[in-house]
Amino acid sequence: MTTKPRAPRSRRFGRLSLAVASVAGISLCLLIAWPFLGAITWALTLAILFAPLHERVERRVRHPNITALLSTAIVIVVVVVPAVFVVERLITEATSGIQALQARVEGGELQALIDSHPALAPFGAWIDRQFDLPSMMSAIATYLSNLGATFVKGSLLQVVEVVITFYLLFYFLRDRLAARTMIIAWLPLTKPETEHLLRRVAETVHAIAYGTLAVAAVQGSLAGLMFWVLGLPTPLLWGLVMGLLSIVPVLGAFIIWIPAAILLVLDGSWIRAVILAAWGGIVVGSIDNVLRPMFVGNRLRLHTIPAFMSIVGGLLLFGAPGFILGPLAGTLTMLIVEFWLRRQALLQPTD
Repeated sequence: MTTKPRAPRSRRFGRLSLAVASVAGISLCLLIAWPFLGAITWALTLAILFAPLHERVERRVRHPNITALLSTAIVIVVVVVPAVFVVERLITEATSGIQALQARVEGGELQALIDSHPALAPFGAWIDRQFDLPSMMSAIATYLSNLGATFVKGSLLQVVEVVITFYLLFYFLRDRLAARTMIIAWLPLTKPETEHLLRRVAETVHAIAYGTLAVAAVQGSLAGLMFWVLGLPTPLLWGLVMGLLSIVPVLGAFIIWIPAAILLVLDGSWIRAVILAAWGGIVVGSIDNVLRPMFVGNRLRLHTIPAFMSIVGGLLLFGAPGFILGPLAGTLTMLIVEFWLRRQALLQPTD
């Protein structure tokens, strides 16, 4: 008789110990995986984006390892090769542009422009007091040259992260069905809820990737078009660069067109400088506010403000992976709260 109450208490203690051990183990695993957060995020993103391609390859090649290997190789060709070329060209062109601007400043063109327009004298004096332009230009040119050399050689950490990303991508593609089954079994949700959650994950990644790329393409095209109309050099390259810069919320195409407008002023092309500044500030700058909610915010099913805060906050918290993780966290949190509210409503007694 005296031993019967001990069994339930023992079972409760066992369950509590198992729960504590599980939480501790999961926390430890998260700490171990944290250095690989970037590689995991990009590999998962690529696996979701290229899942349709992998399924088509899978229908033609029946061996899972060969199929995953072929799909990973295609992703490398489609993503890595163009990215390396674009970044290398960007650094080279930026270095050349800074060096040209540095030569003009050191050659006295800026001072000659100020001297020929007395109204600019206060502005020129303020610049001279606040900044040492020749030294600043020289430092920027040196930094970009070193950055270009570093990029061409590739740092060990960057190479390792890229290798790990595609290593993980191989297994994410090959074992995606087994992983899906495990997620459904492990999550404390019903199967329909888990299926809905996984769909929202895929929708969020597609919204961020394709929506952001669509906005960047429009902004880059508009900016490059104006460069071409005004006769500025390499409009195609700079349009591509401005499109890439517009992807990052805290940056934008203005990083390129403002220095270009300054160069036009130094050349005495006031009308072209005003046209470029107006086009960049009004058209290129404002089109982001129109298209981003349409392409990104609506597909995320988030208001513009939470969508913006989730992207910027994710970048500040996680670095580059936060571009995906921030909106993903916001979307999934709202979805889980929705599940909880729905269950609470079902528990309420009906009148």
